[in-house]
Amino acid sequence: MCNTCGCNITPGNREFAYKPVNGMTPVSVLKNLLAKNNDQAEHNRRHFDRHRLLTVNLMSSPGAGKTALLEASIDALRDKYRIGVIEGDLETENDAVRIRARGAPAYQITTGSACHLDAHMVHDALHEFPLEELDILFIENVGNLVCPASFDLGQHRNVTLLSVTEGDDKPAKYPVMFRAADAVILTKSDLLPVLDDFDPARAELSLRNLGSRAPVIRLSARKNLNLGDWLDWLIGELVQKRGKLAADVLAQPVADPQSILSNTGMGG
Repeated sequence: MCNTCGCNITPGNREFAYKPVNGMTPVSVLKNLLAKNNDQAEHNRRHFDRHRLLTVNLMSSPGAGKTALLEASIDALRDKYRIGVIEGDLETENDAVRIRARGAPAYQITTGSACHLDAHMVHDALHEFPLEELDILFIENVGNLVCPASFDLGQHRNVTLLSVTEGDDKPAKYPVMFRAADAVILTKSDLLPVLDDFDPARAELSLRNLGSRAPVIRLSARKNLNLGDWLDWLIGELVQKRGKLAADVLAQPVADPQSILSNTGMGG
């Protein structure tokens, strides 16, 4: 975990979060950090809107299949839509290399020890990107079911992936991430026949118990199974967003991510 979002603050050291040092506490520093991040995110969103882009933030635990979903989406839509990808990982350009091999532009952000992307990182990446040549920009966030949900990047929609090789109780265990989702993708669904401990109905019930109305889409990107519902949702969002732009309405995620303070237990 990183030293920038407060996720290393635990109940055991929580008292120090409120201990002033040179007139500031870790809590007040985090509040300032989030305020500046949110300002940058709004700047990014207006930049995306000027270019009539749909920007989608993909979030999941490591290995849930975000890059495989991007590869399948690029292959399916290459003749009609121009797609670009900003990749986020602690190290390596591996995912960006996979995307470029599909013929789509990709820029890799390596975060070092940070477990999430923030709006400033994304803004810096935009200088390397041909936004005027794109219809859809994906941001593949760092694999982590906690901190990425707390940082607005300027995206229009959040999509959370849940692999069927993970527990179907993940929405209950990581509510901030799943409440922030505008759509939830159950990935690697081709493995369901050989799994006896993942029930898609239980996973969706856990999501609904959070009050979420996000659609749940089941697919396998690697096997190219049931991609249609995902592609229909994605194209529908692009059409809807451009309609809102025509009406001068700023598009943004339906469910705003909750404050980092709720993730760290410092909200009180």
